[in-house]
Amino acid sequence: MPNSPLTPGIVPGRLAPDTIARNFADHSPALDGHEARVAADRCYFCHDAPCITACPTGIDIPLFIRQIATGTPEAAARTIWDQNILGGICARVCPTETLCEEACVREAAEGKPVEIGRLQRFATDMAMVEGAHPYTRAAATGKRVAVVGAGPAGLACAHRLALKGHAVTVFEKRAKAGGLNEYGIASYKAAGGFAAREVDWLLQIGGITMKTGVEMGRDVTLDQLRADFDAVFLGIGLQGVNALRAPGEEIEGVRDAVDFIADLRQATDLTRLPVGRDVVVIGGGMTAVDAAVQSKLLGAQNVTIVYRRGQQKMAASGHEQDHAAQAGVRILHNAAPVRVIGNGRVEAVEFAYTEDGPGGLKLLPETFTLKADQVFKAIGQTLAAAPQGARVDGGKIAATPARVWAGGDCAAGGEDLTVTAVAQGRDAAEAIHAQITAV
Repeated sequence: MPNSPLTPGIVPGRLAPDTIARNFADHSPALDGHEARVAADRCYFCHDAPCITACPTGIDIPLFIRQIATGTPEAAARTIWDQNILGGICARVCPTETLCEEACVREAAEGKPVEIGRLQRFATDMAMVEGAHPYTRAAATGKRVAVVGAGPAGLACAHRLALKGHAVTVFEKRAKAGGLNEYGIASYKAAGGFAAREVDWLLQIGGITMKTGVEMGRDVTLDQLRADFDAVFLGIGLQGVNALRAPGEEIEGVRDAVDFIADLRQATDLTRLPVGRDVVVIGGGMTAVDAAVQSKLLGAQNVTIVYRRGQQKMAASGHEQDHAAQAGVRILHNAAPVRVIGNGRVEAVEFAYTEDGPGGLKLLPETFTLKADQVFKAIGQTLAAAPQGARVDGGKIAATPARVWAGGDCAAGGEDLTVTAVAQGRDAAEAIHAQITAV
């Protein structure tokens, strides 16, 4: 449940406004022109570049870096957008350290890869400043496609379909488009409202009608969409949050980390956003890190991430774990919550040490307690409700009815990354186009 501003211990304004402003400024400032050319000159321009294979969207990375090196960043941006129309946000939020940059030849040789992510940001930012959308729609085909969900998968699908001349209507349950880019990532990763600006830029292609505040199942059904449109793409994300399954998790002061991050992203004045003094975050992925770091940046004195397995099994990358540690967040491993302690509001969390063996995770008899006035659950999200006619396996959509496609976090085969969602949305658009235009 949301925390009341009057909850003892959870209060706004723990830091001075100028301190909070500095804390939430862009944590990885953009390269300037000279820095970009220097960074680009480090690329070997490999013919069989492993970085391309490591990119889920298959961007021709050596080509766009060469275009930067030769003084044509607008051409570099086009090379990026041809494969990843959300290349700007991906340059900010992609775990490049485990994707393209990990595969970089210079990383293997020197331990210092080419700064592919920052170069991608340089190119896309420069080209977006120019204003004009770089793509022109094909002639109208007369075909209509519904896209449910305006997250990365839905937006990528909608843009590619609009580019091919189809009329696209996007149905989004929230007040704004963008999905996790708008509501679910740390504010300092996409400072200055970039996620919203990129959506506005993407919609300049034309042919896309955005309808917000429309929820499938409540306002429209999949059967209705199948009847009214030539095809349907589902990019609905994962709306449910896993439960701790520990006594006391319903008391005041315990809430979902994704809701906290969404509130923070939409706040117009961070000095008015309440945060606890002693914050405990339960989970081991990017959501846990983002919630923990931002709690610290808002002024929480003690912030601890507790993960049930070992460090190597954390979904958050080593880079993100290091970032959390540098921000003053403590990370404990091999411990699972067994009880939330409090009389009406959270006061502490009891954990049991765990052992991860061949038979699975086992709770050990020894326990410990962490003081807490605020607890965030970041133990994974689930598909809130299966769409009509869809087959769900492992908590994700594994198969869909005729003329329906799915992609992004809600679909099987993804990695819960923005860049993977973009690739799935783009590829689904190509499949939709091929089917609805087949003679």
